[in-house]
Amino acid sequence: MAFTDEIRADAEEVWTAILDHPMVRELGAGTLDESPFRYWVRQDYVYLVEYSRVFALGAAKAPTLERMGTFAELLESTVNVEMELHHSYATEFGIDEAELEATEPSPTTRAYTDFLVRTAALGGFGDTVAALLPCMWGFNETGKRLAAAGKPDDERYAEWIEMYAGEEFTELTDWCKDLMDEVAAEATTRERERYRDLLLTSARYEYRFWDAAWREEGWSV
Repeated sequence: MAFTDEIRADAEEVWTAILDHPMVRELGAGTLDESPFRYWVRQDYVYLVEYSRVFALGAAKAPTLERMGTFAELLESTVNVEMELHHSYATEFGIDEAELEATEPSPTTRAYTDFLVRTAALGGFGDTVAALLPCMWGFNETGKRLAAAGKPDDERYAEWIEMYAGEEFTELTDWCKDLMDEVAAEATTRERERYRDLLLTSARYEYRFWDAAWREEGWSV
């Protein structure tokens, strides 16, 4: 059995919790207030900056030239394509580039991105892949399940669902899952257990990222 099939039951608990979260339910229904989603857009920008660093570290630790090239392509695409798309999408919610750049990471964003960068910096290539996967996998699952329930009338939320449920993002998710399976197939039992822990930690942070946006989380002091 492939590694991602083995852990799917554990991951499914998190994806279900995300779909049941009021922010995601209201996003799917098109009734979500703009304020928490504007918060999410700003925090996601901060996240993408740090996510790019993880791709860079993944390229540096890749065991083959082919995998190094793939991570380098993902880094380039994230920095030069996805970030520009994020700017355009933010504009639809009245968020300009200066506001994005001035965003301070929330406690959850700080914790999640520090976890990712630390894992990529101190761990091996397989650790990096395991930590990266839940972002792609979780958003793809969320997008596809929301799309299956029917797209909302609000075109901005429908656009979000279409992007993460779409063929291009699904292909990227499948690629990362296949890579995780390849790495895990070559790993020891102990390494596979570590990959499982890393993957589930990232998945739980994905849930907390939604919850932080819903609460518009800030620092207590």
